[in-house]
Amino acid sequence: MNWLAHLFLSEPKPACRIGNLLPDLVPAPALGGLPADFMRGIRQHRQIDSFTDRHPIVKRSIGRVPAHFRRFGGILVDMFYDHFLSRDWANYYVTPLPVFADEVYSSFAHHRGEIPPEAYDHLERIRLGNFLCSYREMGDLAQVLRRIGLRLRKPAALAEAVSVLENDYAGFCEDFEAFFPELISDVAGGMTGYLRPGT
Repeated sequence: MNWLAHLFLSEPKPACRIGNLLPDLVPAPALGGLPADFMRGIRQHRQIDSFTDRHPIVKRSIGRVPAHFRRFGGILVDMFYDHFLSRDWANYYVTPLPVFADEVYSSFAHHRGEIPPEAYDHLERIRLGNFLCSYREMGDLAQVLRRIGLRLRKPAALAEAVSVLENDYAGFCEDFEAFFPELISDVAGGMTGYLRPGT
């Protein structure tokens, strides 16, 4: 899963949320010895990734990605699932997405002294680009994918992969709606009280 889903699934403590982002931002050796709330978030991030990577529905989604984009299938499915989460945010979470995103962004400066220095610049780019609210619209999603493609060891035109989502929108949506409740059940037992009833 990508950043929005990791934050959604995190304990609501700001440091836990930041910890849920860190494994995607810095090498594992930089994550040792952090405060306990950060470490809980890091462990939960790894639990989320483990559950996601081995789940048959996610594998089915990756199988929907055409051959010429297949080696990026995991990245693309993560982003497509964040698109559906963003689109249907109000169905899952009691706090509106822009308010939730602002809470996360403000926590970066508050915890700056505890965040590994090599991670802080990444977090600032997330904040300044308002990345957490950039998955809902196709044009914004294309820009996010373009940036990801430029950061790869061998740059790739991932913005073009928005057409993959558009061409099988119902299929990817069906996969997300089947998979995400299972992920919530597996990793987010502490979320009761701020999820929408019935989630």
